[in-house]
Amino acid sequence: MKTVGTHPVENPDHSGSEPHGNVLELTVSELSFAIKRAIEDGFSYVRVRGELGRVVRPASGHVYLDLKDEKAVLSGIIWRGQAAKLKVQPEQGMEVIATGRLTTYPGQSRYQIVIEALEPAGEGALLAQLEKLKKKLSGEGLFDEDRKKPIPFLPRVVGIVTSPSGAVIRDMLHGFTERFPVHVLLWPVRVQGETCGAEVAAAIRGFNALTEGGSVPRPDVLIVGRGGGSLEDLWGFNAEEVARAAADSAIPLISAVGHETDWTLIDWIADARAPTPTKAAEWAVPVLADLLERLRESHLRLGIALRRSLDQHRVALKAAARGLPKLSDLLALPRQRFDSVSDRLPRALTAGTRAHATRFARAAARLRPGMLVQKTRQARERLERYGERSGRALRHGIESRCSTLDAVADRLPRALLVSTQVHETRLTRAAARLRPGMLVQKTRQARESLTRNGERSLRALRHAVESRRRLLNGRAQLLSSLGHHSVLARGFVLVRDGEGEMLRSAQSVSVGDSLDLEFSDGHVAATAVKRRGLKSATRAPKRGESGEGPQGSLF
Repeated sequence: MKTVGTHPVENPDHSGSEPHGNVLELTVSELSFAIKRAIEDGFSYVRVRGELGRVVRPASGHVYLDLKDEKAVLSGIIWRGQAAKLKVQPEQGMEVIATGRLTTYPGQSRYQIVIEALEPAGEGALLAQLEKLKKKLSGEGLFDEDRKKPIPFLPRVVGIVTSPSGAVIRDMLHGFTERFPVHVLLWPVRVQGETCGAEVAAAIRGFNALTEGGSVPRPDVLIVGRGGGSLEDLWGFNAEEVARAAADSAIPLISAVGHETDWTLIDWIADARAPTPTKAAEWAVPVLADLLERLRESHLRLGIALRRSLDQHRVALKAAARGLPKLSDLLALPRQRFDSVSDRLPRALTAGTRAHATRFARAAARLRPGMLVQKTRQARERLERYGERSGRALRHGIESRCSTLDAVADRLPRALLVSTQVHETRLTRAAARLRPGMLVQKTRQARESLTRNGERSLRALRHAVESRRRLLNGRAQLLSSLGHHSVLARGFVLVRDGEGEMLRSAQSVSVGDSLDLEFSDGHVAATAVKRRGLKSATRAPKRGESGEGPQGSLF
């Protein structure tokens, strides 16, 4: 007996007259799914080592690949959700170990492996992948020295990214305690395993996201540390997301991953690479005892330098003081000049006063009231003539504009009538050349339209002429109301000085000035006596002069 699927059948006898008579008949689907169940039951979970051949990534997000060796090829598939979690991305030519379930694809009668985990087969594959990623990042300039930031000399806060339970953090804290006690912030992460790279990258970005002056202080320097190990143990620090997080860090970063001979991608990108985590703690902070000693030496040197400088300045000051003249000698010549000027000052003031009095008397002798009155009268007459001429010119302009508008309004009906007659004549001539029956109606319509347009044009022109006439009359009235003559008619007075200039302030009028007061019906001459509210300033008559002066009183 044999078993096909789960159905026992007899072994067929090919020598019989009715071969295959007892074999169970199956459909293609039944046979395919029976084979599928047999393979999945027999190979539920397998690990396969081979070289990656074809690797296809369609838009669905799944990964289709081939595992091969020198004798066979095995198809494989990685579903989209699992492909995003892979620690190592599959690439053609890599030697890997795939872990998953063996199954079949009935639609194409082939078997395949559904891969759940993928890891490089040996250190050579890891080094090849690391070298490829290193070339990619180097081509982007992430390894350049000019982009690396200096480590601060004396940080206030140090951020450490490492495991909280390992020996690394204890050694680093011990180093800080011995050298320089400082505020330390620890961001706990896994330093080995599949989630190592994501946690380290998140820690670096988290420290950079802290704000200055917040409840959690922002570190001045970061240290990413871990003890030594194999290439597989340190592989999390070779992740691309860790390298890019270190490159984007605004805080200076010290890499202390592994021992002196261990190199990872973060070592190439970090601002400084320490051979061990303990050495990174020594680089991050100075030695407090050395700082205190340097401070004491600097204080002593500063005191010595200050005393030496004071002594030098004291000697220089004494030497300069010996070379300076005495104060009495410096002031002797200016004192003599002051005494000489003091003696001449009263005589100079008296002579200046007499000279100004003489010039004032001469100027007063040349002034005559009659001459001022004549100039004032001439200026007033000129002003009146200019005002009359301006009024006549304005009235003449308004009247000429009104006459022009009236003439245009008178000529417009005649012009429209003549134009209508001309058009009517042309239409009559054209009608004579055309058939009357066809053009009578159009001619009548055109004549009516022309008549209506003529009437509307005449009404529009008359309206425009009337609007312009009202506008001109309004402006003439506005000009008359805003002129100074209308203001004077309301009881105001226009004040001018002796030269005909208009006065706007009482401060510009002096006692004794001749004034011209213009009313609405004439002019009145006046003389300023005093300003109300101010004391009248008078000059005492000189010896030999009367109180009225040489010309007599003007009042």
